[in-house]
Amino acid sequence: AALLTLTRKRGAATYAQTLQNIPETQVTTLENGLRVASEESNQPTCTVGLWIEAGSRYEDPKTNGAAFFMEHMALKGTKKRPGSAFEKEVESLGAHLNGYTSREQTAFYIKALSKDMPKAVELLSDLVQNCALEDSQIEKERGVILQELKEMDSNLADVTFDYLHATAYQGTSLAHTVEGTTENIKRLTRADLASYVDTHFKAPRMVLAAAGGISHRELVDAAKQHFTGAPFTSKGDSVPILKRCRFTGSEIRARDDALPLAHIALAVEGPGWADPDNVVLNVANAIIGRYDRTFGGGKNQSSKLAALAVEHNLCHSFEPFNTSYSDTGLFGFHFVSDPLSIDDMMFCAQGEWMRLCTSTTESEVTRAKNYLRNAMVAQLDGTTRVCENIGSHLLHYGRRIPLEEWDARISAVDARMVRDVCSKYIYDKCPAIAAVGPIEQLLDYNRIRSAMYWVRL
Repeated sequence: AALLTLTRKRGAATYAQTLQNIPETQVTTLENGLRVASEESNQPTCTVGLWIEAGSRYEDPKTNGAAFFMEHMALKGTKKRPGSAFEKEVESLGAHLNGYTSREQTAFYIKALSKDMPKAVELLSDLVQNCALEDSQIEKERGVILQELKEMDSNLADVTFDYLHATAYQGTSLAHTVEGTTENIKRLTRADLASYVDTHFKAPRMVLAAAGGISHRELVDAAKQHFTGAPFTSKGDSVPILKRCRFTGSEIRARDDALPLAHIALAVEGPGWADPDNVVLNVANAIIGRYDRTFGGGKNQSSKLAALAVEHNLCHSFEPFNTSYSDTGLFGFHFVSDPLSIDDMMFCAQGEWMRLCTSTTESEVTRAKNYLRNAMVAQLDGTTRVCENIGSHLLHYGRRIPLEEWDARISAVDARMVRDVCSKYIYDKCPAIAAVGPIEQLLDYNRIRSAMYWVRL
């Protein structure tokens, strides 16, 4: 037993040692503007991905859905590897290929054995430079996407957040859904997709990121060899100047009394990615906590709002969020409740916001900071999460922020900072509200707006 204890102690690293022993992120910018970044480790596998500054925010109302459609098409074969040949080549490596599209970025990544890194880079290069865009495949994927849209309509949480963006950023590109409308998906042509690729898939707007048992020099050599096609022959177009997406305090209500539960989301305008206030707001959200009826702990949970939810049966679940974009963000909370509990849950949630602005304590901040540190270190779990962290950071911040720096920013937060920053973004602000389901009991907007401040004597 003593020997086992000694072995465990030898193998365990302290939190400080973990932060200090993270390999350096190496970044090289090629002549055409493509940024190549990697974190080397002794893993037998690696993840290589391409992160592109393109998404639904770069679309107009007529082309909304092109990025999501293009993500589907990019995984369905290239001019060099038509049809299933592309999929078979990925499978022959024992690799995993995936991609996703969001409002401000598109990503494609491959997880494979470390020795196959050069092949993964070649496949990614072929994927973005030589997408086949065959008419028959476009029609096939059109049907797949339309079916996906029907299925997404049944996910009320996602529907609520789409409505929240639609009302908060009405009339701007951030109001678009990532997937696009049914009408657009039916209407988009091969020319529309090709135009989207030609406009947005440019070297200066891309980051080739890798993590795992790879060499940065070999990664750069592979990038120089394969990322030389038409989109990469020169620095290409600069990043389009995005129009400011102004936040609007307003609401969307989609009442449906046939549904069993109500989904409510309320948000104020938050900061963009690079704003230092984000760290303080994340601490504030950690103080609020999250809750689901499947959780243990009951009314003894450290989150005051969770304890109230349990004691008074206020909701089935709630979760705060801090969603950031280039120049703006949404800071708020989402909850799911029975129809007759909406008013009480909203009252308690807004009361918790006011408490953050006026009476946050140091003990709450200490607990929240420990929670954030734990979540931060969890980013080290697996090459795919590390690779995504690298690619996203270079797009959002222009560099990968080390965990030591994040830890220093978290450590600097105190109760006064939380009260000041929450007052800046929450106190007496006009919120955006999205509500779906049996929401008859949701109070009038003016009543909800009046709960965004406390009368101080």
